[in-house]
Amino acid sequence: MTRLLAILRALRWRVVAVAAAVLALLVAPWWGPPLLAHLSFFRVRQVEVDGRHYLQPDDVLRRLRIDTSTSVWTDLDVLERRVAQHPQVRTVTIERDLPGTLVVHITEKLPIAMVPASGGLRPVDADGRFLPIDPSRTAIDLPVMAKPDTVLLHLLADVRSANPALFGDISDIRRTGGTDIALTLPTANVRALASISARRLADIIPVEADLARRKARATELDLRFRDQVIARTQ
Repeated sequence: MTRLLAILRALRWRVVAVAAAVLALLVAPWWGPPLLAHLSFFRVRQVEVDGRHYLQPDDVLRRLRIDTSTSVWTDLDVLERRVAQHPQVRTVTIERDLPGTLVVHITEKLPIAMVPASGGLRPVDADGRFLPIDPSRTAIDLPVMAKPDTVLLHLLADVRSANPALFGDISDIRRTGGTDIALTLPTANVRALASISARRLADIIPVEADLARRKARATELDLRFRDQVIARTQ
């Protein structure tokens, strides 16, 4: 029994010594991490991808180009540059979660609309860039437009940010000549100026609610006139 206690005390002090050594290396100004990188204790065993919506984790792993021999003390700037080259990535930061995890924080370029292209409809972001998202593999429900139009795309992006429910109701958006545009909603068609703001577009919400209370249905809601919503009913 006495011998067992002695062994346990020795192991305890050994663990304490190792922990103290690791702590000393961690707080060292520059030479600590390179030394720790050679310890198998700090090999990468897990990668977490945070903030993604449509981006697949496997795509991030392929961009990182790391394996189980990689240390968490590898140069994170290099890894961030690799991931940042993905066309769906707007910003990326990577941090260490010791002893063996890398956490990849992603901000995506989100799809705003679907646009006809070779092979069918393809998603584009707010700047009109096609994104490598396969609608046949990823559930995606977005307004349709005939071609990338950055004015209308930025409007849709503002609407999604300010009023996601209204954005979800827009099935298509298009120019109708001059400065006029049209949007299709489940309840009515909407006419507006291309310069309309997301806040102004939301003026149709109380009008639709009032029509519903009166059991009336509008075939068109017209926002082209200052401070007015003209409802044309059946």
